[in-house]
Amino acid sequence: VQLQASGGGLVQAGGSLRLSCAASGRSFLYFAGGWFRQAPGKEREFVAAIDWAGGTTYYADSVKGRFTISKDNAKSTLYLQMNSLKPEDTAVYYCAADQRFGIPGRSRDEYAYWGQGTLVTVSS
Repeated sequence: VQLQASGGGLVQAGGSLRLSCAASGRSFLYFAGGWFRQAPGKEREFVAAIDWAGGTTYYADSVKGRFTISKDNAKSTLYLQMNSLKPEDTAVYYCAADQRFGIPGRSRDEYAYWGQGTLVTVSS
């Protein structure tokens, strides 16, 4: 499966953005998904994950209550709704997927497929 992330941009602190990750090449139905981010000079870190059906999610503590991950299997698309953005949320955001019924963990090694990244810049 190929993943194409989009929706990044420049936003002021307190604003919102919605990232999308469109899957193609095969059915996205039985794929769990996740979002990671990488700030300049830092390691790529886990942001959020969702199971294949969209019924189970979990988040990094740093984004809990502000970000929402969702999955539309009919559209083969993974989303990340980001509210109350902070300057420290500035990073390149990557979507990822893995074919499984359970929910992946926080490790990058658990995801077999990756999108190319989309830049989110939050100004203060």
